[in-house]
Amino acid sequence: MGLSFFKNLLGVKADQAVQNGIELYVKWDPTGASEAELKTMEGKLDELGLNVAKARARFTDAQKALDTANALLHQRMTAADSLQAQIEAAAADPARKASLERSLGTLVELLEHMTPEVEQAKKDAADAHDFLIQLEEAYEGLGQKLKSARGDLERAQREMERARLAKEAAAERADIAKSAAGLSSNGSSVNIALKAMHDAAEKDRQAAEAQNAKAALLKPSSPETDDPNIAAALAAAEGKPTQPQSLSERLAALKKSAS
Repeated sequence: MGLSFFKNLLGVKADQAVQNGIELYVKWDPTGASEAELKTMEGKLDELGLNVAKARARFTDAQKALDTANALLHQRMTAADSLQAQIEAAAADPARKASLERSLGTLVELLEHMTPEVEQAKKDAADAHDFLIQLEEAYEGLGQKLKSARGDLERAQREMERARLAKEAAAERADIAKSAAGLSSNGSSVNIALKAMHDAAEKDRQAAEAQNAKAALLKPSSPETDDPNIAAALAAAEGKPTQPQSLSERLAALKKSAS
């Protein structure tokens, strides 16, 4: 549907309301509107091309008619010249001379009637030629305009595509930046999880330190383990049997266990 459809539908000059409707349609679908306008131009170009073909045919016919008339005119002029020469040569023969003069008179009358017709044929051929030239120039101009409009539309479409890709790229960069900003914020789920993990690790570390401190506190010190008398006293305090230390004590212990 071309932009001229609205005007053609109404059959009158578009008023402001129709013009506003066309502008809204173009804004809503600029590519489709431009394509429709190009289709309209192509239709006009085709129509003009048919008129050019018809004008060329009329000019061809007019030129053929002129050529035929000129050929007949020249033929009759040549015949008149021949009759004139024969009349001059027949001066001694009055009867022949009179016959030739009648023939020449008839031919001159034909030439007199034919001359304006040939002039009109010349004018018709010239007019047909001028009209053909005008239509051909109009056809060439409209063709160039259509070609230029097509190129402008294709460039505009490429520009729109580049703008669309740039917009998508910008939106993607914005999303990435937003995501990055979210990751760096304190309230992000990732940071909350990381904090919980760090807190758990710190709690376990503190618990391990407490256990290690307790173990270190309860572990006998070096003097307690190195001094046999302190070690024996501690063992006795814990209710553990005293290990024999000397050979005699060890042998007595063996005899006691064997009895």
